[in-house]
Amino acid sequence: MATTPLAELLDEAYVQCRDMDASLAERLQAFADAVRGFGPHFQDAVDRLVARLKNFDVGEKAPKPGEAMPPFVLPDEKGQLVSLEELLKSGPVAVTFHRGQWCPYCRINTRALAQAHGQIAAEGGQIAAIMPDREHFAAELKAETGAPFPILTDFDNGYALSLNLAFWVGAEMQDMMCRAGWDVSRSQGSETWLLPVPATFVVNREGIVTARFVDPDYRKRMAIEDLLAALRDAQ
Repeated sequence: MATTPLAELLDEAYVQCRDMDASLAERLQAFADAVRGFGPHFQDAVDRLVARLKNFDVGEKAPKPGEAMPPFVLPDEKGQLVSLEELLKSGPVAVTFHRGQWCPYCRINTRALAQAHGQIAAEGGQIAAIMPDREHFAAELKAETGAPFPILTDFDNGYALSLNLAFWVGAEMQDMMCRAGWDVSRSQGSETWLLPVPATFVVNREGIVTARFVDPDYRKRMAIEDLLAALRDAQ
């Protein structure tokens, strides 16, 4: 992890926002506001990236409610293979895509999911988190956030690509991310600079998507309350 002044400021803001007594949306917005406060250049670049992705409908063709969720078999943070088919035998699953362990928004989101896991499990639901980082980084995210659910590695974004969720960040964002200490080539073990659109798909026992949240603006995620309601409906 880089130790540039910007990286240190971002890490301090992340910890403060992560530990807020607030909703997930409020914590994510607080971090976005903090980043903008460090100077407009980074968030302006993010705004341009988001506009580009929305202009090309990135993520729009991902599985919709009523459609089958394509199966997966992916390794977890311990290297053990986890399949959607096996998970569904125990009940509905929320399949959540994250950009990586390095991403503060994803870490805030994963922490919120971990905090809600008791309620999710009590109602018969499950979570399976997917990101392109290698197992070592998946294990770091699991340990940091206290996530009791599997964090799976999607090598080279293969599964995300099959769902029309992956995209190239572009030269401008690559430069910005490296200056912030977010070198995804290190965590992914790849120089492709592809990332998934953060997304959540609630899948019922029959393998059908019953709800989804897909937004190219990675600063936004599915509300915990909406996730809980969707998992109840999927029972």
